[in-house]
Amino acid sequence: MSKSLSGRIALVTGASRGIGAAVALALAEQGAHIVAVSRTAGALEELDDRIVAAGSTATLVPLDVKDTDGILRLALAIHERYGKLDVLVGNAGVLGTGSPVDHIEPKSWNDTFAVNLTANWHFLRAFDPLLKASDAGRAVFISSGLATKVMAYFSAYSASKAALDMLVRTYAAEVATTNVRANLFNPGRTRTHMMAIAFPGIDPDSLPPPADVAQALVPLCLPSFKQNGVLYDYPARKILAFQPPA
Repeated sequence: MSKSLSGRIALVTGASRGIGAAVALALAEQGAHIVAVSRTAGALEELDDRIVAAGSTATLVPLDVKDTDGILRLALAIHERYGKLDVLVGNAGVLGTGSPVDHIEPKSWNDTFAVNLTANWHFLRAFDPLLKASDAGRAVFISSGLATKVMAYFSAYSASKAALDMLVRTYAAEVATTNVRANLFNPGRTRTHMMAIAFPGIDPDSLPPPADVAQALVPLCLPSFKQNGVLYDYPARKILAFQPPA
């Protein structure tokens, strides 16, 4: 039986664990060849074993998403090998320092924005031609409820995710007349390592596992998904409308 992503190339950042690994595996189960990007080579090898067991293949790319030249080299390599990119999932993210605004060190602030925002801009900049070379390029970026909900001590993370939302929505407007669709996905509170650090008092067993969240993200990566510049909210299990402040 044909799978919905057979013959398609999908790049996933932050693919070594958590939501990224789960999304990579879920896309592989639908037939995609996975370009798995992460700083952690060992964890990527474990993911590769799972992808092979699912009947698909992967290219493992140990890469820090703050390495701008590395992103450009990766885009060139994919261009030379495949001539296109069908799916881009921008999942890599960091929590940053959980402290009052005036206590955050500049390096921590800059690193948070470098990973959560600027790296995604570099991926869009480098891979836009390859997404447009696909018959149905799909870009999905991981947002957060904290992009709109104010919570003390999460300023760098929240601000970087809010900026990411606007970056992706603006890109979506720019590609609206092409075959590319760019959207956002809010996983909500999920059973991940980052969640355990951010909210250590929450029972992880009360949260959905990354595999469940990943299954909800897969439809946004399919050629059949035509909506553009929207946010899928996993906790609400629906697409939410962006509205100006009241």
